[in-house]
Amino acid sequence: MKSPSQHPNQRPSTRKRILLFGIPTLAIAAAAAITVGIIVGNQDAAPNNAGTFSDSTHMGLVEIETAQPDRLRSFYADAVGLTVINEDAESVTLGSSGEPLVRLSSSNATSLSNPTDAGLYHSAILFPSEAALADALLRVSDHAPDSFQGSADHAVSQAFYFGDPDGNGVELYVDRPRDEWVWNGDQVDMTTVALDVNEFIAQHATSSSESVREAKEAAMGHVHLKVGNLAEAEAFYSGILGFDVTSRVDGAIFYSAGGYHHHLATNTWNSEGAGERPATAGLKKLSIVVEDTAELDAVENRLDAAGIQSTRTTDGITTTDPWGTNIELTAR
Repeated sequence: MKSPSQHPNQRPSTRKRILLFGIPTLAIAAAAAITVGIIVGNQDAAPNNAGTFSDSTHMGLVEIETAQPDRLRSFYADAVGLTVINEDAESVTLGSSGEPLVRLSSSNATSLSNPTDAGLYHSAILFPSEAALADALLRVSDHAPDSFQGSADHAVSQAFYFGDPDGNGVELYVDRPRDEWVWNGDQVDMTTVALDVNEFIAQHATSSSESVREAKEAAMGHVHLKVGNLAEAEAFYSGILGFDVTSRVDGAIFYSAGGYHHHLATNTWNSEGAGERPATAGLKKLSIVVEDTAELDAVENRLDAAGIQSTRTTDGITTTDPWGTNIELTAR
């Protein structure tokens, strides 16, 4: 990744904020490699036809437990640009255009998740355009410049990586047009190429962060998890829940519904052999939104057949993955 330099079309009013991300080139490249893994191309894999979810399936709310909700609230609201949808003494729910994306729940658990534990690798917020993403990056440069960890062009998307005040990974990204994605059968090509955050902002930002306080039309694009065993993860998230496998790379598997590059990912880059998650702050629950109750019924039947405990509620189904990560499935 190139060192920060003034873009020919860069506006003086944004230059100071852009240089707040003035991390040396090698540091950015190293951070990107650590954050997203070294994706060197798809490994040979048999076609996976286990997926049963409809094209409308998407990720929903990610709930995070924290002993310092005010600091995290400031990060997700002021820096990322999510709006407060609901707030009480126990939690605050933030989202975009009325859609809940992140819930911060107060917790007495002061211990933070260890990188070698199973749990959240990052939650990934998808922006509707490069301009909207660049404006979000400006907000982060104003409010939390030290949270920046790296960036990468994945061929299917352009992604920027951060850590919230508790160290939970957060990706802010924009998809490239679908007709630019390259598929080999049912596997999509994803790469990791250096992406200069300052150049991206200079090319795409439309205004100062003061005039764009809200991340409109953002969505929870995908959730990336740390697991202890990839074969077990695939058996659960694809074989039982019903996602398609869309890419396999060294130490990670990517899953989706409806031909998206991925709604979910699991990796063992730091967590190979991890057992059940300890009681720490961090990911409390992730949500998957499916088409209708018929799909919920089908998931419930597959969970029952596999001997995996689940609970049916008026809202949907709750269950846990092999490492104790709580999962809620709801219908649209």
